[in-house]
Amino acid sequence: MYAIIENGGKQYKIEEGKRVRLEKLSNNQGDTVEIHTILSIVDGATTILGNPYVNGAYIQGKVLSQGKDKKVTVFKYKRRKDSKIKRGHRQAYTELLIEKIHMEEASHGT
Repeated sequence: MYAIIENGGKQYKIEEGKRVRLEKLSNNQGDTVEIHTILSIVDGATTILGNPYVNGAYIQGKVLSQGKDKKVTVFKYKRRKDSKIKRGHRQAYTELLIEKIHMEEASHGT
């Protein structure tokens, strides 16, 4: 069984027992998190699609760590203008351990 969720404008495939890095959440390490922005759930032969989200379904996970990704260098340059800008960016993330995909009363969204 797996689910497709939305987080930070991106979509992630979630499976029970797996780790996933999502956009920064405000929870502390060791906290339990519930994610309700589930777009679809696939359970063997059954597929439930949300409109846009699946009602009554949520994902329960545990926050393993908070951190920052590798640095990405952004370099802007305009030829013959003596204009150049160099910046770095490290995206903050939250690493979750997916404990359970709950489908109580899971039905199509409205």
